Amino acid sequence: MTLRSRITLLTAGLLLVTLLVLGLALEGLLRGFLYRSLRQELLEASNQVVRLLNLGGQTLLEAGLPASLYAELQLLPEENPALLAREGGISLQKSPTLGSQRLLLKEADYRTLLERGEAWAYAELPREGPPLKLLVYARRVEVNLGGTVWQGALLVGKPVESLESTLSQFARIYAGTALLVLLLSILLARSLVARALEPLEWVARRAEAITARPEPLPEPEGRDEVATLVRALNGMLSRMQEAFLAQTRFLQDASHELRTPITAILGHVGYLLRRTPLTEAQRESLEIVKREAERMGKLVSDLLELSQSGTWRIEPVPLRVLDLLEEIREEFAPGFAGEIRVEADPGLYLLGDPYRLHQVLANLVTNAIKAKAQRITLKAFGVEGRVVVQVEDDGEGLPLPLEALAQPFRQGGPNRGSAGLGLYTAKRVAEAHGGRLLTCKTPLGGACLRLELPSAKEL
Repeated sequence: MTLRSRITLLTAGLLLVTLLVLGLALEGLLRGFLYRSLRQELLEASNQVVRLLNLGGQTLLEAGLPASLYAELQLLPEENPALLAREGGISLQKSPTLGSQRLLLKEADYRTLLERGEAWAYAELPREGPPLKLLVYARRVEVNLGGTVWQGALLVGKPVESLESTLSQFARIYAGTALLVLLLSILLARSLVARALEPLEWVARRAEAITARPEPLPEPEGRDEVATLVRALNGMLSRMQEAFLAQTRFLQDASHELRTPITAILGHVGYLLRRTPLTEAQRESLEIVKREAERMGKLVSDLLELSQSGTWRIEPVPLRVLDLLEEIREEFAPGFAGEIRVEADPGLYLLGDPYRLHQVLANLVTNAIKAKAQRITLKAFGVEGRVVVQVEDDGEGLPLPLEALAQPFRQGGPNRGSAGLGLYTAKRVAEAHGGRLLTCKTPLGGACLRLELPSAKEL
């Protein structure tokens, strides 16, 4: 998930929580206001009835209870909450809205009324469909009938349907409005986040466009966070450029310094081969020394070229793979206490630079020997128009993944690689040939490195 999406979702989530909390708070305030108004209306109606009762029960009977309310005046001959909940008191007078129905409370509400003198309760009246729910205010009163004072209860109620309908309508309107606001806010937040992150995307595009050699990014005007980031990146790139130049200078100096002893070695070997009597074994050894010195001279030149241009120069020619592998075996077998085997089809040819490929295979065999291998197999075969060359050993194996080991100047451990250029060189040479360097499995139990190269038939 992109940073833009995460910020947009976080903003939407915070806004959603805010809208939910605000909606619940507004619904609670509106509910409280509506029910306080209804309670106040019931209290005023109850006080009006009590004023009439104070003038005498007959006066109330003549005036009647408020027609706009569900009200009933009951006499309480017995103060038994259970009995009152089942049958109610003696109905003395009812409002016209009640008709033939009785206004009864629950047992707990009657108990509260008898103990405290008043009670707020909910009552239900049967009708077609769901029962009618009322908010009822009940209070104890004294009724004077013909000079006799009776204990009674005045129950005044009003339906809460209109209140609940208002609250439901408010919830629907608020939910629709909140959803619209949330959608518009998400679109606006995504647009604002995109505009806010546009400078960072510009920095990313400019960074991707940097070549192999680090170059500073153009610094934007202003002193905002993006400008600070670009300045920090330029500082890092400047330090990388200094390290790159230092490495280049080191490679150039090392290449120049190595040329002198290599030239001296080639001169003395050439003199010995031309001017001194030699046995066959001595001549063979000197030929090997001369060949390896020439190869080292070319490698030094390549190293200098690599430091200047950053790429390998490849001169591919058709090569018989068996000859290449036999040359490697003959080079290492005399000084190797173990066994080096070659398995390749005599008719298998590849297209490559002989010096570069010899360099790669020599590096891989050297690494295997340093990893304490006793058996090394040089194997080659063709696969789907490509030539695969594998170097298998029974040594200690690779201590790290190939991608980590194939970095320049990255050593593979105390027993595999020295200067840290072997696998890096092998990977770069394989890629320069249009191939690749991979790891593979070997029955020998050690490391297995696999070169995939173009076949000579592809030219």
